[in-house]
Amino acid sequence: MGRYFEKIKYEQFKNDISDDKKLYEEYNLPKRETKYAAGYDFYALFDFTLKPGEIKKIPTGVKVNMEGDEVLLLVDRSSQGFKYNVRFCNQVGVIDKDYYSNPNNDGHMWIRIQNEGDKDYVVKKGDGICQGMFMKYLTVDNEKEDFIERETNY
Repeated sequence: MGRYFEKIKYEQFKNDISDDKKLYEEYNLPKRETKYAAGYDFYALFDFTLKPGEIKKIPTGVKVNMEGDEVLLLVDRSSQGFKYNVRFCNQVGVIDKDYYSNPNNDGHMWIRIQNEGDKDYVVKKGDGICQGMFMKYLTVDNEKEDFIERETNY
C-alpha cells in the first residue's frame, strides 16, 4: 500500500475551498525541502493574513495514506512560533490511517492556527504553513480487537 499524499477529490475541493479548477490543478502536495528534513512542508492554497489574537481554520487540500502502524503528526513550522508567535490551536494534529478518504470529508486535513503575537502574520499562496511527520507507533500486546468504524463529524 505505501505512504503517500494526494489531493482531495475535486468535489470535496469545491465543497471546502473553491470551484476553481485551475487552483485545484496547480497546488503542490507536501514535500521535504532538504534531504535530511524530518517534515513534509504543507503549502498555503491562497493568500491570507492572521491579525493579532485571530484564529483561522486553513484547508490544505491534501489527504494522506500510510501503513497501519503509522501516524502523521501535523506541527507548526519552527519559524511560525519562534519568529511570529503563531501556533496550532491544538498544538499537534494527529492524523490516523483510517482518516484517509473517509466518506464525510474525503480525509481532507485542515489546520487551525492562532496569532498570539502583536503583528499581522501574512501568508502568501505557496508559503509553507505547517509540516507533517510520519511516525511509527506501538500498541499494547493484550488489546482486544473489537474496534468501531471511524465516524467523522468535521
